[in-house]
Amino acid sequence: QVQVEESGGGLVQAGGSLRLSCAASGSTFSIAAIGWYRQVPGKQRELVATISRRGSTNYADSVKGRFTISVDYAKTTGYLQMNSLKPEDTAVYYCNLQDIRPGRYYWGQGTQVTVSS
Repeated sequence: QVQVEESGGGLVQAGGSLRLSCAASGSTFSIAAIGWYRQVPGKQRELVATISRRGSTNYADSVKGRFTISVDYAKTTGYLQMNSLKPEDTAVYYCNLQDIRPGRYYWGQGTQVTVSS
């Protein structure tokens, strides 16, 4: 069984930075891809950024140039570096780790990011 733990959320002022971590443990696991999502009350969960084992990345237009997704494959840990944070970035952020084995993926528990003006 794979266990995923998110960390790094918190309260920051606009213009500040946070780094979110998404660590998998508990079994042999190889990351094929990572997605970071965020959700605010009353809205659909939004895809923020993805990275594949090929190294390709994609970002939502709203975070391009400010957020950077990365992964440490040896540590089976994904990261989301968030710079120049804006109040509209306030949300619960979720990571999704896709196993190299087809059809297997694992969600983090979510971490709250709050950006004050």
